[in-house]
Amino acid sequence: MARKFAKDRFDTHTHALDRVGAHRAPGKRGRGWVGFWWALGATVLLIAAGVVGIFAINNRLDFSNIPGLSSASSTPIPTETVIPTAEPTVDPALTVNVLNGSANDGVAASVSDTLTAAGWAVSGTGNASTDTEPSTVIYYADASQEGAARGLAASLPGSKIVVSAVFVDSGAALTVVVGNDYVLPVG
Repeated sequence: MARKFAKDRFDTHTHALDRVGAHRAPGKRGRGWVGFWWALGATVLLIAAGVVGIFAINNRLDFSNIPGLSSASSTPIPTETVIPTAEPTVDPALTVNVLNGSANDGVAASVSDTLTAAGWAVSGTGNASTDTEPSTVIYYADASQEGAARGLAASLPGSKIVVSAVFVDSGAALTVVVGNDYVLPVG
């Protein structure tokens, strides 16, 4: 048997409204898509930032060509390593610059002394723009200097040679950037 209750304010609502009391009015159509588009935009932005970050960490992204962001004193990263084929030679007619790219003091002077004793003409020493170079690298710009670069590498065991025009404006035919792998001679 059905019970009858006294009429109250919920029984006398207008029929144009479907919901009364604690119920809310129906939402507008399409409002659910706003959240979806914001989430999609944030996801795309985070993925793009992650990809750029990974390329920057792996040194595959070059920011040096962007105006205003490049530093004139930064040591460029070589892009091509050449497997030497010429015979190593010592050519005192070629000048050598020595740059300290390690965290140790006096490395450029020590390497300069070693190269001078081996017969090389060291034209200058100084500090590289960074002290975090991992290994010692010999740069030469002209392929005809490959034998001299190999001879210089023989004077500095463990060094690599790279063909690059990075230091062509230095005035020296060969440039040595001493890395943190170089061990100062004892004595």
